[in-house]
Amino acid sequence: MTGSGENSGSPPGSPSHRARVRVKTARGRPLGSKLWLERQLNDPYVSAAKTAGYRSRAAWKLTELDDKYHLLRPGGRVVDLGAAPGGWTQVAVQRVKAGDKGGGFVLGVDINPVDPIPNATLMLQDFLSPGADQRVIEALGGKADVVLSDMAAPATGHRQTDHIRIMALCEAALDLAVRVLTPGGAFVAKVLRGGTENDLLNAMKRNFRTVRHVKPPASRSDSAESYVIATGFRGAEGENKP
Repeated sequence: MTGSGENSGSPPGSPSHRARVRVKTARGRPLGSKLWLERQLNDPYVSAAKTAGYRSRAAWKLTELDDKYHLLRPGGRVVDLGAAPGGWTQVAVQRVKAGDKGGGFVLGVDINPVDPIPNATLMLQDFLSPGADQRVIEALGGKADVVLSDMAAPATGHRQTDHIRIMALCEAALDLAVRVLTPGGAFVAKVLRGGTENDLLNAMKRNFRTVRHVKPPASRSDSAESYVIATGFRGAEGENKP
């Protein structure tokens, strides 16, 4: 985006031109809290998110992915799973021009409440609960052009457990995508280091023409997260195609 961040994924201003902020250690403040606060104060994406009016720095991840892969188009219909606090939903609303005449539709879904976002439909729902997928489909009211999933289970600190849990979320999101996407549609989901499990990756390759793993610049270098982007949905017959 330029200025407010609408057309470019780079945060306004150059990070190298900003003087680093250091936080003094206060009596009783844990070192971890001090380091977290320092990182937030010195993170150009945090500052850029505030400038652009985004609810989280994560909005820049979707912005960068969309700038490169052109996932969100005016008039498009989008499902955003794991929407809270709403940064990805905000970006989707802007880019599909939801609310404009002939504009798109954005459905944000999360287990936690999300404050209202103009021109977005928000749904409080545990996506892994029985019948949740059908309720999402009913709220969508038709096909989707893009299914986004930034869902992540609370971290346990055990790498393998965290990987298994996020893969389960990815599988559930993919199952919904295969049911609701229009031919040519796209699917984006968060995964952890180690990539996508073979069975899940093979399912994506059967259903989509192109599948790639991407780590956008806004994703912190010390984070284990990356994103799998599947484009060119083959349609309902995808499972039977090579």
